[in-house]
This record gives sequence, C-alpha cells and structure tokens, in this order.
Amino acid sequence: MSMEADLTALLQTVCTRVHPDVAPPGTVLPYATYQHIGGVSLVFLDNTPGDKRNSLVQINVWSARRLESLALIRQIEDALRTSPAFTVRSLGEPLGQFEPDPQQNRYGTLQRFSVWAAR
Repeated sequence: MSMEADLTALLQTVCTRVHPDVAPPGTVLPYATYQHIGGVSLVFLDNTPGDKRNSLVQINVWSARRLESLALIRQIEDALRTSPAFTVRSLGEPLGQFEPDPQQNRYGTLQRFSVWAAR
C-alpha cells in the first residue's frame, strides 16, 4: 500500500469520513482531511533514494462542536503514534479553527505531523 492509502485507512478508524485536501461540499460532520505540506527527501550520497519517505502532513478535523474536534485529533495522534505503518512525530500541539456557515458552524482542529513511511 502507499503512504496515502495507509494514512486514509488509519484515519478512518477514528473518523469514517476522510478526504485528501478538502471535503466535498455538503459532507456530513464530523470529517477529517489531510494535506501534504512538504517533507525531507532521503537521497544517499550516490544519488540512490532511501527505502523510506518523509512527508509533512497536516490533518484537519471538522465538527459541529469544539471539544469533539479536539478529541478526534487527539485520537488520531494516538493512532498515528502506535501504527506499525509509520514513524510519526507531531510538530506541535493542535490549533483551533472556526468557520461560520449559514447552515451549520464548523469547529476545526488541525495538527501537523512528520510521517516516515515505506517508499
């Protein structure tokens, strides 16, 4: 499997609705999204690639309630740390977000991670 497929599968154990980058309009809350925001290229001195890949990943959780979004991101952090598919380091504590919506306000929590996985 690819890192993205493994990540999606892991996130779905915590939050069943998971989307890369952005969720489609009308997605039911709660849901999670993830984005690649860089990473470290592992290349040896002879220009051969390493057997691991590093991705900086931002995970966003959206909910109708602040405490639910925070609880979900904490569960995701725990799941990432214990997954045999990854070596993960969080890059700080979660950040809160809020998006007013005429239909339903959305409370977001985002957290960034350094994720090492098989190439």
